[in-house]
Parts: sequence; C-alpha cells; structure tokens
Amino acid sequence: MTKPIADYHMHTPLCGHAVGEPSEYARHAREVGLEEIGFSDHAPLVSHEDPSITMNIKQLPRYHRMIEEVQKKYTPLRIKIALEADFIPGYEKKTKAILKGYPYDYVIGSVHFINQWGFDDPSERERWQEKDINQVYHDYYDLLRKSAASGLFDIIGHADLVKKFGHRASEDMTEEVKKTAKVFKKAGVAVEINTAGLRKPVGEMYPAADCLKIYQAAGVPLTFGSDAHDPKDVGKDFDQAMTLASAVGYKEYLIFKQRKVERKVKI
Repeated sequence: MTKPIADYHMHTPLCGHAVGEPSEYARHAREVGLEEIGFSDHAPLVSHEDPSITMNIKQLPRYHRMIEEVQKKYTPLRIKIALEADFIPGYEKKTKAILKGYPYDYVIGSVHFINQWGFDDPSERERWQEKDINQVYHDYYDLLRKSAASGLFDIIGHADLVKKFGHRASEDMTEEVKKTAKVFKKAGVAVEINTAGLRKPVGEMYPAADCLKIYQAAGVPLTFGSDAHDPKDVGKDFDQAMTLASAVGYKEYLIFKQRKVERKVKI
C-alpha cells in the first residue's frame, strides 16, 4: 500500500497562526515523495476580522502571488491554489463573492464557529465547560450539512473537528453522521482524511474510522490533507491515513483542478 500522492490541506503565514514560507512547504512535499499539493489557507472571515486566524480581504492578491511564484519554481511538483473557507450562516453571498474572485482549484468548507463561538480555538477552550456537549455535537453536524448544501464548497474539512479537545458526546451520534453523509452525497462534496487530529489533544484523525465508514458507505468521495501549519507537517502520517482509507473500504481518492474532479487515484 502506497501513501497518498496529494496533500490538499496546508496553510501560509498569512493566516496568522502558521509558520514557514510556501517554498518550504513545497520543498518538504518533494522530500516526502508527494506529487501534488494544494495550498488552502484560511479565507478572509466574512463575519468579522481576526488576524490571528485568517488573512483579510486585502491580503488575498498577495496570497495568490505567493502561490503562483511557488508553482513556477517547484515544477514538476503540481501545486494547486485553493482556500479553506468558513461556513457562517447568513453570510453565504459574501463567501460566494470571495470564492468567485479567483480561479481556485478547489475550496474546502469548514465549520469552526457555532453561534459565534470558536469551539476549536484554544483561546476559547474554557467555554466548553459551560456547554451541553451533546447539543454542541448536534449543532456542529447541522452546520456541516448546511455547509455542504450551500453549494459553496468542493471538500468538507475535518468533518468531526468538534472532538478536537477530547470532548465526547454521551449520546450516540451515528444517526447525525448518517444524515450528514446523505447530504454530502447529494451535494457532491468530498470528505477529507485530515491527519492533524493526531497532533491535537484528541489524538486521532478527522474523521474517526466509524464516521468515515459511514461516509464511504454513502458514496462520499475522498481527499487527503495534513492541515499543515508548519512545513515539517506536510504529508505527515499519510501512511496511517491510507491505511484508514483502505480499512473503511475506500478504493480511490480525488484530484481537483479548477473546481472540478481532474482524475481519480486508486488506493
């Protein structure tokens, strides 16, 4: 079994919480044997500005130039330009306007906020103590479904990020995941295996095997991402990611170009 050839989830210092220049990410990608990478830095927030978690709208042209320069320098490594955009209800038009402003190769849709609470933000971690964890999970999956149904995204990022700090629902969330899988399939979005969870308090990939098995059974396609915020994490733990994909029944994963599936790679 080989490792995935493409890492579709990585960042740049423009987001305010990543280190290393794009050239360093590309160089490490070559060193670990990747054939393709995609920069998917955090898109400007449409609800408010926070330079510690996303670039602002004025920085987008700089982001494009940064990646275009690396594309030219690091051939034959294929480098795609993408964004990771937050789904925030009520701001769909603003999000769409940003995504239409450049010919991206794909867009990752992510849920990081529940009613303006950054539930995965270490600075807001203490607020978990005042929450009904089961309700947080229900709200999270509801937002995942709405994000997919919005038609804004090609890939849904870290589809059980809600577990990041190790908080677990006491209720069985299987039906929530099954409902979510149906929406993903109908919307035509892919789900990613995101290895960053191994580097977080929860200590496991996103999504967990039981969830990923449901997505596979529903026919939801797959991509791989390290969610690297440091060059050394590009392609990290991709051997484990491939093992997980195979174990739950995936036979292939997707390669994107200009918001369409360019090809499928066998596992």
